Amino acid sequence: MVNMADQQDHARSRPMTREEKKVILASSAGTIFEWYDFYLYGSLAAIIGAQFFTAFPEATRNVFALLAFAAGFLVRPFGALVFGSIGDLVGRKYTFLITILIMGFSTFLVGLLPGYTSWGIVAPIILIALRMLQGLALGGEYGGAAVYVAEHAPRNRRGYYTAFIQTTATLGLLLSLIVILLVQSYVNGNYPSQPLLDLAGNPVLLADGTPQMISAFNAWGWRIPFLGSSVLLAISLYIRLQMEESPAFKKMKSEGRASKAPMREAFGNWKNGRIALIALLGLTAGQAVVWYSGQFYALFFVQNVVKIDSFSANVFIAWALILGTGGFLFFGGLSDRIGRKPIILTGCLLAALTYFPVFKGITHIANPALYAAQQVPVVVTHVPDDCSFQFNPTGTVKFTSSCDIAKAALAKASVNYTSADGAAVGPATVHVGDSVIPSYDASALAGPELAAEKARFEAALATALTDAGYPTNAAQNGSIAKAEHFFDIFTPQKLTLVVILTYLILLVTMVYGPIAAMLVELFPTRIRYSGLSLPYHIGNGWFGGLLPATAFAISAQTGNIYAGLWYAIVVAVMTVVIGTLFVPGGTHKKDIFADDDQPVKR
Repeated sequence: MVNMADQQDHARSRPMTREEKKVILASSAGTIFEWYDFYLYGSLAAIIGAQFFTAFPEATRNVFALLAFAAGFLVRPFGALVFGSIGDLVGRKYTFLITILIMGFSTFLVGLLPGYTSWGIVAPIILIALRMLQGLALGGEYGGAAVYVAEHAPRNRRGYYTAFIQTTATLGLLLSLIVILLVQSYVNGNYPSQPLLDLAGNPVLLADGTPQMISAFNAWGWRIPFLGSSVLLAISLYIRLQMEESPAFKKMKSEGRASKAPMREAFGNWKNGRIALIALLGLTAGQAVVWYSGQFYALFFVQNVVKIDSFSANVFIAWALILGTGGFLFFGGLSDRIGRKPIILTGCLLAALTYFPVFKGITHIANPALYAAQQVPVVVTHVPDDCSFQFNPTGTVKFTSSCDIAKAALAKASVNYTSADGAAVGPATVHVGDSVIPSYDASALAGPELAAEKARFEAALATALTDAGYPTNAAQNGSIAKAEHFFDIFTPQKLTLVVILTYLILLVTMVYGPIAAMLVELFPTRIRYSGLSLPYHIGNGWFGGLLPATAFAISAQTGNIYAGLWYAIVVAVMTVVIGTLFVPGGTHKKDIFADDDQPVKR
């Protein structure tokens, strides 16, 4: 006679029913839309930065735009705490409904929010607040989706089926890029460019006295994808309402075995707290920096450092996502056979070993003229202690020294440079080959005199960089990779660039594909939502979310456009070491329901 335990074991390892597959696919579709909402900002960070941080210099503006992006990640652990508890106490389904409503309305309001020129400092404050609401919602979303799918999946296919949830983040990013490309093409093709205005509402003039123009998409068209998210919100709500609660949760709830205090049980004792800490440092921290380096920092790097126009950059990243996304399912399925741990740690190790040559290869292939010019030595000589670390998250510090002005100008032009102490007095000087350009101290000048010095320095620096081979005029740079339309990638240069970007995506799939199943297997059902959510969102929200802003600031400080990669490399190596020593292996063979019949310790 077959006992109850054998029947349960058979049920958990059998093929999935049609209804279960429908539920899981519906869960994945809703999660895609939620990621789409969250990543719209990341895809448009540079444009949004120009709208909401208008009062700051471009280098500082880029940091602020990335920090506003990171704000959504910083609060994700708090969302994990709040919604993780709700998910373990009330249920997975109802938590999904709450998170999608918060995400959808926050995204819609970003599309309506006036910019800095209309509302002043209030505009960026509200923008950051909306980003934080998005982060709170996402903090509750992922853990529920991973747990929900894992508790439906057969034991021997848990990695494969949870990998569908892992694809949702990348598919959400891909969807956001495709929508942006379509809207950008339509708006710029049907509406004229318009003058860029300063804070007083006057046109910004170029050196020749003509107004500086911006495209219609950059001026107002970027709002359309945010406003259009209301349609996805309606679809997502419909999908979520059709979902059934996890059978494991319903059974546990009906038997009165649910945790009364999931947060305390998950993190209030060393046994479970130690698991969460190991999961953070030995799995999710490294996974996070590889994930964000391969997708978001790669997109930022291609646009803002390599100087590829935003449309072309989105096309190349979109193709890399299309080609690489299948890796999530491949590595998720592979982890069902050989285990999760070796795949995740191998991905982290490969990233640490190859990031420098890969990102240098991106510059070399995508903008050969820039890469060649970077071989010309550029040195900033300055009075000792005249240079600041230009990472200013509060916006209260003004970088006015001659050294800071020189470094900001070089960083904006993607120039690799070194620093050296110069004379005890006098302004910093920029040495480009045989040219020497004195900078200026903005704090000692004002009015027309300041404007004249600024124009003199920028003109002299532009001439020296042009003579050194730097493509300072983007329109005249015939060597740069450029896509005229979505399918314009079939040249050796563009195909090579797409292949390199696809390699970065494949590293993402290695570390991210098996991570959901791995985290699910570390915690029992009654605290699973809470237990896995916090280490996941601290890893991805803090280690990963701060990566773009941190990497950019490090590069600007050191004068090396690749130096920011050290952040990702150091964290990835840390994860390899800690994961090898402390993360348990063989979890893919574990029965994740085995602890459900054990007495609950209150």
